[in-house]
Amino acid sequence: MSLNTEEFSTYLTDFRHELHRFPELSSQEVETTRRIRQQLDAHQIRVLDLPLNTGLVAEVGPVDGPLFVIRSDIDALPIEEQANVSYRSEHPGIMHACGHDFHSTAALGAAIILKRQEAQLLGRVRILFQAAEEIGVGAQEIIATGALDEAFAVVGLHNDPSLPAGTIGCKGGPLTAAVDCFAISVQGVGSHAAKPEQSVDPIVIASQLVASLQSIISRNIPSADNAVVSITQFHSGSAWNIIPDKAWLEGTVRSFSAQARDRIQQRFQQIITGFSAAFDVVIDLDWQAGPPSVVNDPHWAAFALAQAPKSGLIAKEIDASPIGEDFAYYLQRTPGTFVMVGTGEQHPLHHPAFKINDQVLLPTAQYLADFAIAGLTAYRAG
Repeated sequence: MSLNTEEFSTYLTDFRHELHRFPELSSQEVETTRRIRQQLDAHQIRVLDLPLNTGLVAEVGPVDGPLFVIRSDIDALPIEEQANVSYRSEHPGIMHACGHDFHSTAALGAAIILKRQEAQLLGRVRILFQAAEEIGVGAQEIIATGALDEAFAVVGLHNDPSLPAGTIGCKGGPLTAAVDCFAISVQGVGSHAAKPEQSVDPIVIASQLVASLQSIISRNIPSADNAVVSITQFHSGSAWNIIPDKAWLEGTVRSFSAQARDRIQQRFQQIITGFSAAFDVVIDLDWQAGPPSVVNDPHWAAFALAQAPKSGLIAKEIDASPIGEDFAYYLQRTPGTFVMVGTGEQHPLHHPAFKINDQVLLPTAQYLADFAIAGLTAYRAG
C-alpha cells in the first residue's frame, strides 16, 4: 500500500471499525491478536516470537540498533454498547468503551509509516499491542518477556474525549493515579429487629466504619497529594424486621504518591483492627493492589509536547487524572512518557455510548511515528 493520505486514513478507519465490531475482553483477545498480526504480515513488519497468549510485539528497523518502544492496548470492556454507529459491537455485552481499538490502530499506522522509512531509521522501534490493560496485568506480562530490556525510552497513549480533537496532553511527574480496590466484611450477630440488644448489628458498625475511613483523606493525607477513598457498595440485610448478621463494603482508593498509598492502606488496617476490638466482631479486609501511578519522565514529557506542533497537533500541559493505567509498570523500569490524545467527543471513557473521532486516527499514527524517529535521532546525537 502507498501512503496516499486519503487512502491510508480510510484504511486505518476501516480497520478500527473492524476491531470495534469484534471486541474481546482482557486476556481473551485471540481474534484481535490475529487480526493485528494479519495486517503486520501484510506490510512485512516482523513480529517477535514471544511467550504471549494474547497480544503481540512488532519491530521495525535494524535488529541491533538502539531501541525505542511504542505501547498500545487491545482489550475491551464488559459493557453493552449504546453508541449509534454503523459498526456497533457484534459481541453482546462487550464493547470498546475505552478506545483501545483506536490506540491499537494508531500504533499499527505508526508501524506502517515507520516500515516505509525503515532504511533511514537510526535504530529499532518496537510496537507493543498489549493485552489485558483493563485488569491491570498486561503490562507485566509484556515486561516478563524481556521486550523492554534494551529500550532507552517508551511512549504510550490514551484517547481523551474531554480534550479538543487534535490535542496532545501531557505533563511531567504523576499523570494518572495508583488504583487499589478493597472489600470489607463485618461479621456480626443477627436478631429480630424488635430486640436489637440481642444483636451485634453489622449495619451500625459498617456505617461508622464508612465515616471513619473517609477521615483518612481529610486528616491523614496532605491535601496536595489529591488522594481519594470512595465507598461504592454497601450491602446488608434481606428483610425489614431482621437485623442481619453480616455487612459488606467495597470501594476504591486513588493516590499519586507511593507514600500516600502506603499510608492509606496502613490506616485502613489500623481502623479495622480498632473497630474489631471495640465491637468484638470479626472484620476482614481484602485489599487488591492495582497499577501504581503513571509518573512521566520530565524530559520525555517535554519532548512529547514539543513534538506535537511538529506533527501538526496542539500541545497542552494537562492536570493529573485519577484514572488508572498499567503503563505505570513500564515507567518503573524505562524512562518515557504517557500522552493523552484529544478526541473532543461527548461521552466519557467507559460510557456505553462512547465514540471515537476517526479524524484524529491518522494524525495520531503520524505523531507516534514522528515521536519515535525524533527520539532515535536525539538518542544518537547524545
